[in-house]
Amino acid sequence: MNLLFANDRPGTYPDSWYAASATPLEPFPPPRGDARADVCIIGAGYTGLSAALHLAQAGVDVAVVEAHRVGFGASGRNGGQVGTGFNKGQDWLENRLGAAKARALWDLAEDAKATLRDLIRDHRIDADWRSGVAHCCRFDTEVAEAHAEAGMLAQRYGYEQIELLDRTQMAALVGTDVYAGGTLDQGAGHIHPLRLALGLAKAAASAGARIYENTPIISLTPGAPNIVTSDQGRVTADHVILATNGYVGGLDAQVSARVMPINNYIVATEPLGEDALLTKDIAASDTRFVVNYWRQTPDKRLLFGGGESYGYRFPRDTAAKVRPALAQVYPQLADVRIDHAWGGTLAITSHRLPHFARPAPSVYSAAGYSGHGVALAVMAGRVLAEVIGGNAARFDLLAGLPAMRFPGGGAARAPLLALAMRWYSLRDRLGI
Repeated sequence: MNLLFANDRPGTYPDSWYAASATPLEPFPPPRGDARADVCIIGAGYTGLSAALHLAQAGVDVAVVEAHRVGFGASGRNGGQVGTGFNKGQDWLENRLGAAKARALWDLAEDAKATLRDLIRDHRIDADWRSGVAHCCRFDTEVAEAHAEAGMLAQRYGYEQIELLDRTQMAALVGTDVYAGGTLDQGAGHIHPLRLALGLAKAAASAGARIYENTPIISLTPGAPNIVTSDQGRVTADHVILATNGYVGGLDAQVSARVMPINNYIVATEPLGEDALLTKDIAASDTRFVVNYWRQTPDKRLLFGGGESYGYRFPRDTAAKVRPALAQVYPQLADVRIDHAWGGTLAITSHRLPHFARPAPSVYSAAGYSGHGVALAVMAGRVLAEVIGGNAARFDLLAGLPAMRFPGGGAARAPLLALAMRWYSLRDRLGI
């Protein structure tokens, strides 16, 4: 089964609140026959669109091929949270990679947030940036760890945008008393993810990039030149960027062995009006292994994400998948009306750090952002444009991150991961 078509109608955005609150672009037609480009980018999510924009601005002839519509995958469906750093904290990075490399990664991640905001500003993208992400801890021990990390970031990295919250302050902020405290990161933020993708596509096309939608890729044949084959024809290119994230499939075995697609689910409630829960226009996430995350929309709906699955199919009833987690955080919303419910496929790696690779001499890949993909995927596109332009410094930094293969290989790895994740889900439920 092809993951690209397992859950979605070809060329149709899912029934999400994002799709309902965005103005789609006019479709980009598929290519007519064969085409030639300096760079062919497979995938029109944040990574591919950012790479296309930066390359086109540098005068490079770019063709982007997308199986569905721009922003169709995780880029147009995610929780919209723009986090600080990577999935792993700076202490973890310092202990395993050394202080110098951890510092370089911190600087890159901070530049990723700045790049995102610059692109939104410079191209007048209606992405609705809002500052603030709360990190909600379940236990006192987690609160102590979060507060210690905030202190370390202030002392060693000069990052002083994190506010420490106790149980009472957290409850007042997020409207539930199930958390022991945590932090509020004012340097992080949240956006409308689909509008960001559409804005990047419009900017890339205006800069001269050719975008081809509804063009699934059948094969990639590396060489000099590379051949990208679809059912519409072929694109011959000097360089190829795999910007497929969880949808790499059989295009490259090296990448797919290290990047695991997983499914995550979000609901949008009915408008809550005066009963809105968050007292500030922030986003929030918690410390569960299978993380819950949420924020409010301008019309006072609660967007709430929770629950994961491993395999091809989304559940038949996505709202029922998410509702137990929603009710656990907000018992008063146990019976709230759900107006939109959707699933999306993202990608993780074994170490939860992004996987950058050069599978062939002129083929580049970036994927596996592991829940930190909004800013990092946009930055990945910029880094990929840099390496094709001859500056490999930041690409080499990211390509040097740990990149273990998932155990099992092929069809066996998803059941193995699912078994492990069920154990962690049980730990979440038991409060371990």
